[in-house]
Amino acid sequence: MARIAYRDADAEAFAATRHLTDDGLTAWRAAAARHLAPRPGMRLLDLGAGTGSWARAFTDWFPDIGVVAVEPSAAMRARCAFVPLVAGDAGHLPLADDSVDGAWLSTVIHHVPDLAATARELRRVLRPGAPVLIRSAFAGRHEAITLFDYFPEAIRVLDTYPSIADVEAAFAAAGFATAAVEVVPQVTASSLREAAAGLRREAHTPLQLITDAEYAAGVERLREAARTVDGPVVDALDLLVLR
Repeated sequence: MARIAYRDADAEAFAATRHLTDDGLTAWRAAAARHLAPRPGMRLLDLGAGTGSWARAFTDWFPDIGVVAVEPSAAMRARCAFVPLVAGDAGHLPLADDSVDGAWLSTVIHHVPDLAATARELRRVLRPGAPVLIRSAFAGRHEAITLFDYFPEAIRVLDTYPSIADVEAAFAAAGFATAAVEVVPQVTASSLREAAAGLRREAHTPLQLITDAEYAAGVERLREAARTVDGPVVDALDLLVLR
């Protein structure tokens, strides 16, 4: 089970607020190109594809590769215009052995109930030497994410997520080794004012799992800061690459 259900309200909020602009995607494109080394005919698995924004980005960036999107939530799949899209989860991938040349997991790893089973499934479907690219906020690494400046209570939720070391250990047991850990910056919003106006609690797992009073206090902090703080909201998430 995922940490949150991703029923209609969650999926709608995610679709409405969690997609990055082209400016926000710039550094991710460069990082993906470095580690994926895209080539014609390559097949990429987007695991936990959600509403398909990353699958679309990869096909826009690298039009000669094929992307297959796998998503467990029916509500997310209903809002995904990307094809091919198939139902499946990290422990039961609907793919043949040795059938993909890379895997992308964006803000997914904390929803995986069994890291070891996921690592084994990815080892099964990936061709030898193919990379796993995991984009995430990991436990203990909140400092570069603006959301936690205004919702510090949500750090305790983040710290229940897998750490980088947790993921590395689980994947090592399936034969993967760490190739890189990068901190990748992104423009999340053009301003703090925009971020405050567009905030939807249902779109953020850490905000769903704090109390209503804690959430209300954070919203007030965010709105107060938005009155005076200028400039874009720049966050940084980690990219863990395993092979």
